[in-house]
Amino acid sequence: MNKVTKFETVNLHGRDVTLRLCFNRRARHISLRVDEKWGGVDLILPGRNSRTEGLEFAHEKSLWILRQLDALPARVPFVDGAVIPILGTDHVVRHRPGARGFVWLSGNEIHVAGAEPHMPRRVTDWLKKYAREEIRKRADLGARSVGRKISRLSVRDTRSRWGSCSEDGHLSFSWRLILAPETVLDYVVAHEVAHLAELNHGGRFWKLVDQLCPGNKVPRYWLKRHGATLHRYG
Repeated sequence: MNKVTKFETVNLHGRDVTLRLCFNRRARHISLRVDEKWGGVDLILPGRNSRTEGLEFAHEKSLWILRQLDALPARVPFVDGAVIPILGTDHVVRHRPGARGFVWLSGNEIHVAGAEPHMPRRVTDWLKKYAREEIRKRADLGARSVGRKISRLSVRDTRSRWGSCSEDGHLSFSWRLILAPETVLDYVVAHEVAHLAELNHGGRFWKLVDQLCPGNKVPRYWLKRHGATLHRYG
């Protein structure tokens, strides 16, 4: 799409707002789009329109922009008292400054030792590790079921994809799937494992997905409707 992205801060009715300027030669006109994944508004600019014209358009639509931003889900930082969903169950973050260790799970609480400024990083690292463990055991089981091998498995903080499978059997997943209901995690893993045998989205591929994860229409719908909210954590 020949897209180049820049960020621009503008003042709309006394409020500083960051816009993501996306230059797209295929676009026919200037437009605005809310992106829940990064929690802001994209300003789409065709190749024939300048940055100045785009910002003028944004000022004209300032009230719409502010309404859309106010309607976005609030961000949830990893601090003491934060409520984080893990596999469909809410857990509360508890700061334990005098305790030894790093992060541990007890019931529906995530306990974090150490100094308060280190909490966000420690919780994030723990969630990534937990996500890898949960994804790995599901992926290994699925791969055996379809008679294929996983060459490598990685967990990242991806924005555009929840999972991927390469031709050489490398599976990659978003760690944020650990924040989704368990059925959603099951579906995404099944989807990518099925690609080990069918690197396409044809009939045989979807038959495999159905075998690995029966009743997957519900988690597929959940991910399409609510997936973007997983990016508000942390």
